[in-house]
Amino acid sequence: MRKDIIKNKINEIVQSLDLVIENMPDTFDKFNESGIIKDGIYKRIEYSIENLIDIFYIFNSDFNLGIPSDDTDLINNLKAKNIISEDIALRIRNLKDFRNIVVYGYGEIDNRMAYDFIKTNLDDFYMIIKSIESVIDQN
Repeated sequence: MRKDIIKNKINEIVQSLDLVIENMPDTFDKFNESGIIKDGIYKRIEYSIENLIDIFYIFNSDFNLGIPSDDTDLINNLKAKNIISEDIALRIRNLKDFRNIVVYGYGEIDNRMAYDFIKTNLDDFYMIIKSIESVIDQN
C-alpha cells in the first residue's frame, strides 16, 4: 500500500481544513460578503474532497478492486469490500455531491446552502480521515 502518498494527502487535507476553519466567517452575511475569502474556502473544500477521492482511488488500485467507471462506482467498490463502512460511504458521497456543485455550478452556487453545508459537514472530513488511517494501519 502506498502509505506515504496517502499520509501526504491527509496532511494536505488537514492543512486546507485548518485554513478553512481559520478563515470561515462566523455568520452567513460575513461569508456572503467575503469575496475572495469565500472563493478560497470553496477552493480548499474542493481540494480536500478531491484528495479524499484520490485516496479512495489508491485504495481501489492497491486492493486490486478493478477499474471503477466513476467516483460512485469507486465508493461502492470500497464499501462492498468492507474497506469503508456505509456511514463513511454516505459521508463521502455527500461531500462528492457538494464538490460537483462547486466545480460545475460555481457561478450559480447558493451561498447560503454552501455556508450551511460547510459548517455542518467539516467534521465529516475528520471522520473519513480516521477511517482512512484505520485502513492504512491495518495494512
